[in-house]
Amino acid sequence: MARKKKKRPVPFLIRCSIQRDPWSPSFGDPTRPKPRTRNPKNPLSDDNARRIIKKKAAYQSILRRNQGPQAQTPRWVKRTPEQMVQYLQDDRNGHLYGQHVVAAIKKVRSLSQKVDGDYDMRIEMASFVGKLSFKEMCVVLKEQKGWRQVRDFFAWMKLQVDMMPCQDVYPTVLAGLVPQQLSYRPSVIVYTIVLRLYGQVGKLKLAEETFLEMLDVDCEPDDVACGTMLCSYARWGRHKAMLSFYSAVKERGTILSVAVFNFMLSSLQKKSLHREVVQMWKDMVEEGMMPNSFTYTVAIGSLVKEGLHEDAFKTFYEMRNNGVVPEEITYNLLINLSAKRGNRDEVQRLYEDMGFEGIVPSNYTCASLLSLYYKYEDYPRALSLFSQMVSKKIAADEVIYGLLIRIYGKLGLYENAHKTFEEIKQLGQLTSEKTYLAMAQVHLTSGNVDKALEVIELMKSSNLWFSRFAYIVLLQCYVMKEDVVSAEGIFVALSKTGPPDAGSCNDMLSLYLGLNLINKAKEFVFQIREAETHFDKELYRTVMQVYCKEGMLFEAEQFTNQMVTNESIRSDKFLMTFYWILCEHKGGAQSNDELVAIEPIDKFDATALGLMLSLYLTNDNFSKTKILLKLLLGYAAGGSKVVSQLIINLSKEGETSKAEFLNHQLIKLGCRMEEATVASLISHYGKQQMLKQAEDIFAEYVKSPTSSKLLYNSMINAYAKCGEQDQAYLLYKQVTDEGHDLGAVGMSIAVNSLTNGGKHQEAENFILRCLEENLELDTVAYNTFIKAMLEAGKLHFASSIFERMNSSGVAPSIETFNTMISVYGQDQKLDRAVEIFNKASSFGVPLDEKTCMNLIGYYGKAGMMHEASQLFRKMQEEGIKPGKVSYNIMINVYANAGDLHETDKLFEAMQKQGCLPDSFTYLSLVQAYARNQNYCKAEETIRAMQSKGIPPSCVHFNILLHAFIKAGLVDEAKMVYEELSTFGLVPDLVCYRTMLNGYLKCGYVEEGINFFESIRESTKGDRFIMSAAVHFYKSAGKESKAKELLISMNKKGIPFLKKLEIGSVERVETP
Repeated sequence: MARKKKKRPVPFLIRCSIQRDPWSPSFGDPTRPKPRTRNPKNPLSDDNARRIIKKKAAYQSILRRNQGPQAQTPRWVKRTPEQMVQYLQDDRNGHLYGQHVVAAIKKVRSLSQKVDGDYDMRIEMASFVGKLSFKEMCVVLKEQKGWRQVRDFFAWMKLQVDMMPCQDVYPTVLAGLVPQQLSYRPSVIVYTIVLRLYGQVGKLKLAEETFLEMLDVDCEPDDVACGTMLCSYARWGRHKAMLSFYSAVKERGTILSVAVFNFMLSSLQKKSLHREVVQMWKDMVEEGMMPNSFTYTVAIGSLVKEGLHEDAFKTFYEMRNNGVVPEEITYNLLINLSAKRGNRDEVQRLYEDMGFEGIVPSNYTCASLLSLYYKYEDYPRALSLFSQMVSKKIAADEVIYGLLIRIYGKLGLYENAHKTFEEIKQLGQLTSEKTYLAMAQVHLTSGNVDKALEVIELMKSSNLWFSRFAYIVLLQCYVMKEDVVSAEGIFVALSKTGPPDAGSCNDMLSLYLGLNLINKAKEFVFQIREAETHFDKELYRTVMQVYCKEGMLFEAEQFTNQMVTNESIRSDKFLMTFYWILCEHKGGAQSNDELVAIEPIDKFDATALGLMLSLYLTNDNFSKTKILLKLLLGYAAGGSKVVSQLIINLSKEGETSKAEFLNHQLIKLGCRMEEATVASLISHYGKQQMLKQAEDIFAEYVKSPTSSKLLYNSMINAYAKCGEQDQAYLLYKQVTDEGHDLGAVGMSIAVNSLTNGGKHQEAENFILRCLEENLELDTVAYNTFIKAMLEAGKLHFASSIFERMNSSGVAPSIETFNTMISVYGQDQKLDRAVEIFNKASSFGVPLDEKTCMNLIGYYGKAGMMHEASQLFRKMQEEGIKPGKVSYNIMINVYANAGDLHETDKLFEAMQKQGCLPDSFTYLSLVQAYARNQNYCKAEETIRAMQSKGIPPSCVHFNILLHAFIKAGLVDEAKMVYEELSTFGLVPDLVCYRTMLNGYLKCGYVEEGINFFESIRESTKGDRFIMSAAVHFYKSAGKESKAKELLISMNKKGIPFLKKLEIGSVERVETP
């Protein structure tokens, strides 16, 4: 059998990914023969030198690509065999320069460690004489860092031609010297190198001397040399010398490179020499040079700064046509320029162009766009831009956030503005006063003065400098808060920063007028006129209000004559109306006729005519008053409204005769006030209890066939306000019987009249009739009906009205829920009251302080102190700030529960919140101390309230008296009773009863009889006091007096209390 041949295993190859570089020698035995190759190459004559050099060149090429244009590796060039031999002899080994050149560079550089003058360059460079070619000497010169070494080496270079070396200096070199070794020759290249090195270190004097030397040796400077000199001047800010040199270069016809122009343009622009930049740019254009992106950017920037806006845009379009993509900063400049010019279309086109080019706008560009949108109230586009910033991840800075806060404020999105402000604070970007003041102004716009002041206080705590604008905003806060003292203090501080602006003066004057501080207003006007404050039209109007209100005719004429010379407001219609009447036509009848004949008729301002009408009325100039009335009613738009408002104002100020005069004059002229104005005037008369005047004016206008329910309702309401409830209801009944529908408002007034007049049954019948007839009721009418039945004690009927309201689909208000809480609270259905409270929240009705405290009061009455405390805390957490009344109710809850600790704690919190305690607050405190038998503290509280200017009443003392009597401390009670007179109080009936009750229960018979006889005349007819006296007399054995007193009670119909007991409480003697 033949043997089977074994298969040889396939060898497993392991390859290494790490290979050595091809020019390094291989490790191992150098004599080892190389493996044979399939295609052997011919052997090289230079022992593989060419292969090594080629590989090294390829390697250095890769290094150059990785290092960029500044690579310090030599570029491979083709060399002849002779050059290759020289290259190897130089032993460069891949270096940029040969070893002798490197040695020369190091030698010269090492001299920088020696002091200038301590070395001689000829001696130091003796070993290099004849070894360096001109090019190599230039390389050594170029590689120097210090200007002294450059100076000395350049001088040594020139010695290679100017003079022969001395025997004593070069004893060993001269023998082998050949003429070609002295290779220096004057060249613009070497001078350019020296100029560049001098320019880098700022040795411009040496550079100028070198340049002149170059000219002396007949070296014609080229564009590189001239450019180097110009760049040196530009680098060190020697612009005057640079421009002078540049003029000389232009005269020689030397054409500079774009890079040199860029260097000069940039240097000039940094020093804001924009005129010179523009001129140099024009030179470039004239020479036909092709600018790059940087050149265009600098040129456009300076054109904008110089106000050459059309040229800037022309350059921009030229830039685009040449295919140069503008930088973001260029777009930013032009967008800013267009925004300032109000060219919104151009701004939007530039912004869209940026997006087309794929350029992401910077936050500065976004801020310019937002400012433009804010200025022109284009808020949707502003919010859209902010959304784009978020999507493009453009970081918003504080300026952008500040603009966003202002935009939210203009849109009424106050919560969004506040959230943005809080976000800035959390990001730590809140560093500018402008952001604080923007938020403060938003709070002012929303009417939240306290929040605005909090923001300004936060700014103060950040140690930010208070600018003039900050004082102006703070002044606006105090004016809105009507804090005169603080406003005056801030105005003084503002005046120290410079003359106060017209707006701030107007704010102060408006504050004085609003608070009717006329003397302060007149003094302030005198002050700002003396200070020659610049008046605007708003301030002029306010000043004229002061003059007209006070009848200061001469001052008004004088001031108007002065203001007519003010060109900024001379065209104002308000001012010219005053000027025509006060100054040009202030004469007699002829002037009045000329005044009426003025054309066109729209020249007159109705507000100005109204003020002058008031001015002449105050001066009792009735002839001029009639003329002004004609002008107002015949020629001024809205004149009748102005007259009507003036009549109302005169009525408010108590000038009834003048108001009636104007009304009669209106009727004579055949004019009638608008019905809404008449109704307003009647309502005002009702509030002022001027019923006759209300009836008179109602009688004049009620005869009109167009009389509406507004007029009737105002008269019914006037009757109700003046206490004539019967007349109010009778008028309502009369009008409705005539077929007039007075609506829900009339029904509400009628029900209120009946309720206030104590006619609860009639009110109930009226409400029943309205419900049965299914009359259309609104929320106010339902609220009136429910409240009327609450006051009448018809709680079940009040609940049914509320149910009817819900079933009718009429939306309840917070007043509805508050009233229903009272209905169920009085009906002792606290669970239903809580249900109503929760229902208000579910309806989305914002709860107020009054509603919360109403429920808390009923919690307190039910003894549910925990629930009351919890709701009070929840109210504060939801941002409802409790006031004095709320604190009083809550303190009373704790006092009734006897929780002294919580009472004291809440009393302190109340004072910290700035709520000053009143009589009711101290009453609750006295009650709390008395319940806890802390009588000394209760007495101290009464004395403390008197020391704070709050006089105690008998009620405060009666709580203490009752506590002493209850504890059996009759003597202490007697002492407190006697103290009443020291507080200037006369004891009331409750005090008498409390003291007599104490004597009765503790068995003080004689003291009780004496006390009764001392107060008998003051308490005639009181059942308890007389019954107690009868018991005292019987206990003392004075039957006759007891019988006499009983007969007196029987005659007066006063029932006798038989169950009173003497001595039912144990006496407690005072230790």
